[in-house]
Amino acid sequence: MEILKKPILTEKATGLTEKLNRYAFQVDPKANKLQIKDAIQKMYGVTIEAVNTLVVSGKVKSRGTKAGVVSGRTPKYKKAIVTLKEGEVIDFYSNI
Repeated sequence: MEILKKPILTEKATGLTEKLNRYAFQVDPKANKLQIKDAIQKMYGVTIEAVNTLVVSGKVKSRGTKAGVVSGRTPKYKKAIVTLKEGEVIDFYSNI
């Protein structure tokens, strides 16, 4: 099971990073907080103080086509917000 799917790099998540030293990740829905903590510490080599998780529900989307209105949903996913120890940083762009 791959626990970390991808980092979340939205404006809101970047604001959390700059002000509170918190980082957001999209994670496997079956992963618990201890598994998420171990995976991030192993991958990035940082010390984690806290892990908060939440399930983001999918949005309803619709669009008009020749055949009429087509509606559906985006998939739901689990998000983890990780608080790092003071002075530690995760650099997402160093691997590019």
